[in-house]
Amino acid sequence: MKKLLFSAVFFLFSITIASAQLLPSFQFGIKGGVNDATLNLSNPAFNNNTRLGYLGGFWARVGALGFNFQPELYVTSKNVEISDNTGETKAQFTSIDVPLLFGGKVGAFGLGARFYTGPLVSLAINKSQSFSGALNNAVNLNYKDQNFAWQFGTGLDIRNISIDLRYEAGITKQTYGNSQTRVSLFSLSLAVPLIKI
Repeated sequence: MKKLLFSAVFFLFSITIASAQLLPSFQFGIKGGVNDATLNLSNPAFNNNTRLGYLGGFWARVGALGFNFQPELYVTSKNVEISDNTGETKAQFTSIDVPLLFGGKVGAFGLGARFYTGPLVSLAINKSQSFSGALNNAVNLNYKDQNFAWQFGTGLDIRNISIDLRYEAGITKQTYGNSQTRVSLFSLSLAVPLIKI
C-alpha cells in the first residue's frame, strides 16, 4: 500500500513537472526596474562613475519543452559620469530597447529559475549631457542613435512575480574624445504577467 501511494505521488509530481516544462505556454506582462551603466574606458586619465537609471515596458514569453523565447520592449535611461582632474561630464541617454532572449526554465509548483541570453537593439530617443570645469564641450560622449548589445541573465519566478538580474555587454563602439568605448550595464527588474495561457 505504501509503495502504491508513493508511486501515485511520484507519478503526479512527474506529470506536474512535465506539464510545467513540456506543454506550450504563453505569457505577456509589464516590467520595471533599475540599471547601473558604465563605460569601458581605455584611457586611464578618465574616471568612470556609475549612476542609477531606470527601465520600464512590456515582455512576452513563449515556451515549450523547457525552453522559451522572450522578446521585450521597454524604455530605458542610461546614466554615466566621466571625470578627470579638469572637470566632469554627465550624460543621460534615453532609448527604446528591444531584447530577443532565448533560454530555459527549471522548477514547478509556481517556483522556477530561468536563464537566458540574446541580442538587444537600442534606439536612442533622447541624448543629453552636462559639462563642468575645463572639459566643457571639448570632450563629450558621441552616443549613436542605434546601438547593439548582448544580454546575459538569470531570473526567479515566484508564482506571478518574476525577478530578473542581467548583464548587458555593449557591442557598438561609442566615441569619447579621442578614444573608443562601449556602454555596459547591470539591471535588476521586477515583472508581472498580465496574460498567462
